[in-house]
Amino acid sequence: MAISVFDLFKIGVGPSSSHTVGPMRAGALFAQRLVDEGLLEQVKRVEVRLYGSLSATGVGHGTDRATLIGLMGEWPDRVDPAAVEPRIEALRNERQLLLAGRQAIHFDWQEDLLLLDESLPYHPNAMTLTAFGATGEVAEATYYSIGGGFVVDAAQAASGVLDNDTTELPYDFSSGAELLQLCRRHGLGVAELMLANEKSWRSEEEIRSGLLRIWSVMRECVQNGLANEGILPGGLKVRRRAARLHQSLQAIGKPNVIGSTLSAMEWVNLFALAVNEENAAGGRMVTAPTNGAAGIIPAVLMYYMKFNPDACDDDVVRFMLAAAAVGILCKKNASISGAEVGCQGEVGSACAMAAAGLAEVLGASPAQLENAAEIGLEHNLGLTCDPVGGLVQVPCIERNAIAAVKAINAAQMALRGDGEHFISLDQVIRTMKETGADMHSKYKETSRGGLAVTFVEC
Repeated sequence: MAISVFDLFKIGVGPSSSHTVGPMRAGALFAQRLVDEGLLEQVKRVEVRLYGSLSATGVGHGTDRATLIGLMGEWPDRVDPAAVEPRIEALRNERQLLLAGRQAIHFDWQEDLLLLDESLPYHPNAMTLTAFGATGEVAEATYYSIGGGFVVDAAQAASGVLDNDTTELPYDFSSGAELLQLCRRHGLGVAELMLANEKSWRSEEEIRSGLLRIWSVMRECVQNGLANEGILPGGLKVRRRAARLHQSLQAIGKPNVIGSTLSAMEWVNLFALAVNEENAAGGRMVTAPTNGAAGIIPAVLMYYMKFNPDACDDDVVRFMLAAAAVGILCKKNASISGAEVGCQGEVGSACAMAAAGLAEVLGASPAQLENAAEIGLEHNLGLTCDPVGGLVQVPCIERNAIAAVKAINAAQMALRGDGEHFISLDQVIRTMKETGADMHSKYKETSRGGLAVTFVEC
């Protein structure tokens, strides 16, 4: 399976890559299939069935709304986030869905959208979409949202071939050990190796402009988070904090990075909070590698770029490429889905990626970079996904801030060493997978255990 940096960093909307971005893509894919196969005009009704984690926390994560917006022909990277709720409200009131943006059909929210208390065998995040005509079923498809906005259909899941991309990479790797070996053999840094692989799909200029575009969306998300105030939607009445914290930090002035660790940490916290508050509000996001963990990489990179006078766009490109190398390993050998392995797969993977990216731009050797990623992931092992009320707010928003600081610490610790360490990144990733398999389903994005239940009991 060939995974690109642009597979891991995708522009979308909040609040969840697996529960919002993936389902929107699934809806759009189904609508496009109806168009491509000449079936659209036959459709009179569509039924949406959500299973497993998509059913358990789908309402809080916006899965229901995202799927329907996808059926209207919208894609996560193109849809206007501000237009989603008005269109959903109109659908509820008028009971009419404009399928693929062209075919008006009747849609009853209570009868045609089903939240089922059962799971399909391949993955907890499953949905089945069925189109009916005047005389019966026209088309049906089952999709799995496997984390980070990735979507596979039932045929892909059954075949085990989750990616039809057969591109041969010049430096293909499936483990941290292979990555380090390739770097040593060819005298390459991790970012250099990743750049060579990315050139298999697009030119260097396209890679650079694409990554800078992603960085631009990340920065815009931070700025929106710093500007917006009020209460986050969903019913928990969680108040936004980033705008007020930003005002207080501006009063302090530019932090002395060397002499004021506490001040530096507050800025990192601020950037992570800003991103994840925007995510919780359904704003424009970048999966990094998921929405639930979307604040970690922007927070670390934003801090580096803002307070390092020598920082430049080249650093952004190198940071993203190095971070993606670690994300590829996490996805290939474990999971980045909270519904599959808990939050260790989301926040843990993002922490490791951010640590690797920062280590790269600070001049780390490949061995030191691998050590930084290992430290970042190791100390998130066992982290459960137990969102209160099924919303990506508590503990998710603060969790990103903590992990962003942890990523910086991991990079600093690795840079103080020579790259030699006791536990390898590969071993930690394997442990994450095994821990996720052992973890009870109530701790994996179902809101049926942990803090989600404790909050209700209190």
